[in-house]
Amino acid sequence: MDFDEFREFGHASIEFIINYLSSIRDRNVLPSVVPYEVFNQLPKEIPEKPEHWREVLKDLDQIILPGLTHWQSPYFNAFYPSSSSAGSIIGELLIAGIGVLGFSWICSPACTELEVVVMDWLAKFLKLPEHFQHASEGPGGGVIQGSASEAVLVAVLAAREQAVVSYKESHPELSESEIRGRLVAYSSDQSNSCIEKAGVLAAMPIRLLAAGEDFVLRGETLKAAIEEDVAAGRIPVICIATLGTTGTCAYDDIESLSAVCEKHKVWLHVDAAYAGGGFALEEYSELRKGLDRVDSLNFNLHKFMLVNFDCSAMWLRDANKVVDSFNVDRIYLKHKHEGQSQIPDFRHWQIPLGRRFRALKVWITFRTLGAEGLRNHVRKHIELAKQFEDLVVKDSRFEIVAPRALGLVCFRPKGDNEITSQLLHRIMERKKIYMVKAEHAGRQFLRFVVCGMDTKPEDIEFAWAEIESQLTGLLEEQALASRKAGNVADLTQHFQIHLTTDNVEKSQ
Repeated sequence: MDFDEFREFGHASIEFIINYLSSIRDRNVLPSVVPYEVFNQLPKEIPEKPEHWREVLKDLDQIILPGLTHWQSPYFNAFYPSSSSAGSIIGELLIAGIGVLGFSWICSPACTELEVVVMDWLAKFLKLPEHFQHASEGPGGGVIQGSASEAVLVAVLAAREQAVVSYKESHPELSESEIRGRLVAYSSDQSNSCIEKAGVLAAMPIRLLAAGEDFVLRGETLKAAIEEDVAAGRIPVICIATLGTTGTCAYDDIESLSAVCEKHKVWLHVDAAYAGGGFALEEYSELRKGLDRVDSLNFNLHKFMLVNFDCSAMWLRDANKVVDSFNVDRIYLKHKHEGQSQIPDFRHWQIPLGRRFRALKVWITFRTLGAEGLRNHVRKHIELAKQFEDLVVKDSRFEIVAPRALGLVCFRPKGDNEITSQLLHRIMERKKIYMVKAEHAGRQFLRFVVCGMDTKPEDIEFAWAEIESQLTGLLEEQALASRKAGNVADLTQHFQIHLTTDNVEKSQ
């Protein structure tokens, strides 16, 4: 493919994306496919000869798109947002076109330095404590990871290695393997599955502590667990708190947790993958309480900042603790400026060696939207969630399960879990909107999350009409089935009476 054809292919692809996004409301959010339907339409080997790019786009349109769940649709109301924007999409294209890796400064100096700049921009925008900025005099700073899962794993592994070294110094009689076998970590039973997975990968058990009735993990619960473990000879390592739990977007009590962690020298990490977007709003300043006392935190830009997946920001109070834990050097990775400036080699801050130029799409997105545009986007999601909550409250057949939080509303039809499951099943079968359910204390409920690149009030009305109409249909079917069951019961009773009468007459 020469540059002229590349230009033509590129223009056609941009048109394809624009047409897809501008007409996304016309598509069912969920695909109408069965397992292997897409697989069976595709060749089983690489084509021997090059195919024209028009054929590729045609197959994308006719085979691939019909098999996709449309995450940018305003009718995608499951999980949390995976947002995007024009600036981010162009940024991703430019990243691929420039094609650099940035695992060390010398590999692509601008790649590293732009990341330092945008991470400090973001720390200021979110009003994070100053020690999380590269520009601060301390050892803190930010780095872009691929996902919250990676950020949590980095924190868990670094905390583990710090704990092993520290405990070995005070207990030289113990072997390293003995120490590792006694390590333990903590989180809430409402936390994301990636936290439990990090424990598996780190070969360190993570105790999932019971959150309160309000879904919040507090210091007294952590304190009791740590004291119990210390008495049993175990070594507390890290607590992973959450601001914006997956199920209900609950906010753990960071201040009380930090007090316990400081007393017991336990690393405190905050997973703010979703709710971190609220840090930027003055009306949500309560969310930032206690962040000045945490060791690390993460926030997914692909959830609220209109930067496409994958892009997760992570900040460290003392990056040296991560660098010391992960530093594996080879002569071919060294360069003459290494260690001579405050500019980091980000390969020491992450699990893989190679790293993408994610900072470029962040930089482009922030410049094309501005801080005002980013704040407006977060506020819009909050207002749309309030609109949906009002609709739920006005319908006496439904109940709110947890306080609305940012763009999430947790609700359920009144009744048992079965009616919640049946309602969701009907909605999923129609494929007009996409929600998932969650459970707490044996009680199932539905999660409605405002997502999409440009969701509008009429999209909320559409979703609510779909939900309430399906509940109406479900209740009507149940009432009809109940009447039929009652008629059958009456008829059965009539026959029983008739038979009893006949038997009495025959016996006489």
